[in-house]
Formats: sequence, structure tokens, C-alpha cells
Amino acid sequence: MSSPQIAIVMGSDSDYSVMAQAVEICESFSIPYTTGVLSAHRTPLDMLDFAGRAANQGYRVIIAGAGGAAHLPGMIASNTVLPVIGVPIRLANLEGLDSLLSIVQMPRGVPVATVGINNAANAGLLAVRILAIEKPELASRMRDYLDSNAEASRAKTLPPVQ
Repeated sequence: MSSPQIAIVMGSDSDYSVMAQAVEICESFSIPYTTGVLSAHRTPLDMLDFAGRAANQGYRVIIAGAGGAAHLPGMIASNTVLPVIGVPIRLANLEGLDSLLSIVQMPRGVPVATVGINNAANAGLLAVRILAIEKPELASRMRDYLDSNAEASRAKTLPPVQ
């Protein structure tokens, strides 16, 4: 297996149930990935070290899931040249709105692409699209995926009302 191209990180191992969606996308497109827990609050130096070394280690995209204050995606983005995709994780109290707002409201100069609450599948698909810019075979597989989604949708469409 070749070196991981996508890093899927999360603030807590309890986030894995959501982040597994991104893992499934990587596996379905045969993209090498790694997963791990990095906490912006409990292990900030480890997180910054990872972010600073990620590009040199061969990663091309980082997917970061976080709940609550959700600092992980932004803090990683502040210390890497790689694209970072944030996944807001739903928590009990505010149903993920706090996470969403924390990730999406990054200051100018620290961009984080943000997907919907608990929607790590879209983060995985966005990572595939980013990699497909330089990989025509991956772009072709993404086109096949889109065509398959369209066909599945058409199969569920009701006949027109007469």
C-alpha cells in the first residue's frame, strides 16, 4: 500500500462513529489514509507538530472532525499548507450548531472548508475531488460515482403525474 494521502483526525475517539464515513469513502476510492486522535485542548503540541509535518509526510488533504468548541480544524489549518476540511460533530446540548459555527467562522487567512454537521462522507468526497485535480483516473472514478448517484436517484423518481 502506498503512503497515506488523507489524514482523518478527530478530537476524541468518541468522534470515530461519525468520522468512519470519511474512512468508508477513502476505502471505496482506494485512497490510502490514516486516522488518529489529536486534541487541540489536551495535546496541543502534538496537534501542531502533526500539522507542521503533514505535507512533508506525503499527506495531501486533512479531514478534521471536532465537537463543542471545535478548535481542531482551524488550529491544524493555521499550521499547515494543506487543505483542511472540517467536520462539525453533533453534541447533545446544541446539536452541533456550536461546532458548525466554530469551524465555519475562521478568521481571514486561515481557511477551513466545512461540511454539514456529522457529514464526514461529504468531507471524504471533497478530499477525493481535491486529489482528483492531479489524478485523471481518480477524476474518472468520481464521475462514475456521480453517475451512479444520479441513476440511483432516477430509480426512485415517481412517474410524472398526468
